[in-house]
Amino acid sequence: MTIDNTALLTDQYELTMVSAALRHPIAQRRCVFEVFARRLPDGRRYGVVAGTGRVLDELARFRFGDDELALVGRFLDDDTVAWLRDYRFAGDIDGYREGELYFPGSPILTVRTSFAEGVLLETLILSILNHDSAIASATARMVSAAASRPIIEMGSRRTHERAAVASARAAYLAGVSATSNLEAARTYGVPSAGTAAHAFTLGFTGPDGPDEKAAFAAQIEALGVGTTLLVDTYDITRGVRNAIEVAGPQLGGVRIDSGDLGVLARQVREQLDDLGAHNTKIVVSGDLDEYAIASLRAEPVDIYGVGTSLVTGSGAPTAGMIYKLVEVDGIPVAKRASHKESRGGAKSAVRAARPSGTIVEEILYRGIDQPPAADGLTLRPMQIPLIRGGDPVDDLPTLADGRAHLAAALVSLPWEGLGLSHGDPAVPTRYLLG
Repeated sequence: MTIDNTALLTDQYELTMVSAALRHPIAQRRCVFEVFARRLPDGRRYGVVAGTGRVLDELARFRFGDDELALVGRFLDDDTVAWLRDYRFAGDIDGYREGELYFPGSPILTVRTSFAEGVLLETLILSILNHDSAIASATARMVSAAASRPIIEMGSRRTHERAAVASARAAYLAGVSATSNLEAARTYGVPSAGTAAHAFTLGFTGPDGPDEKAAFAAQIEALGVGTTLLVDTYDITRGVRNAIEVAGPQLGGVRIDSGDLGVLARQVREQLDDLGAHNTKIVVSGDLDEYAIASLRAEPVDIYGVGTSLVTGSGAPTAGMIYKLVEVDGIPVAKRASHKESRGGAKSAVRAARPSGTIVEEILYRGIDQPPAADGLTLRPMQIPLIRGGDPVDDLPTLADGRAHLAAALVSLPWEGLGLSHGDPAVPTRYLLG
């Protein structure tokens, strides 16, 4: 499904609210909406902001053309349809940059505009930020668990075809080395990687039975000796021997996709070394998550391939972000429902760190006056301008910028923040809201 116009990537209730608001002065009242998470997913110590660049791209295409208006005209009055026809976001947006860490309460995105303009954007913004931040947060944990060993993202077959592209982008932001998804390579410039599946090896079966060597020879003929051969279609020991007999000791790599990966990696490394293939890398895949990757740290694994746990809810639980109205004409407003309370008023955030760079706390405050830093601590403002008067600001951070920023940000976490065990957020949030 290709969508050239994003206006219908929304929920109907946003349009019905606009229809009702346009009958009253509230439609034009100046409002502030904030995106934040009340809490992190269970067991997580930090979150990673991802998808901000996609929000800006999709917002530019948030237009109601004839097709969109024909649909919404079934339940909206003519005046609302006319207003939507001319809709162009003309407000301001500030937010955390992509690749930034976030914690409970962090004002990840702040939208300043009229009520009618701003209320329309809830679903578009949340659907992108919740998805991409969940993927990036999960990936960051896997990258940390892998230490310096590369990870290839290969989750396309486990999610929606369009979500696969966004997932690959978010995973690259969070540190994977490459993706198997070619649309992500085309659209976002993410490095791509891929060789062959079991079907390729199985396809070389004739009247005399399977011919694994022929499959390996065909792959090497096409891709060169630096390719990675999948050696566990039949017997893995024989597969490794066949791979080196066909490719020679300069074979780029072998991939193991099943079984006890730790035990098999040790066996394969020993066999490769005995065959003189000392530089042939071992790639492992097969339902890996951060815990499985961590358990393989002591094993002779060179590269991980991660799919299902990276792109699905089991490994990447929703970021839980919400979009709330916090200010109307300068007056703070807040939701008071039990367990879903919000804090009113537009908020700014600074992050306090020791001279070593280690983060101590995140401070949220109202107004323009930044709170003073405690002795020995430095304060860094968290939000940057993203949109002014409806147009993106110049020199926005790129995907590569976000990737580099996250790598540095993870180093700034307290050491326990990188642990995989359950616990409180790695950095506490302090409110100075009066």
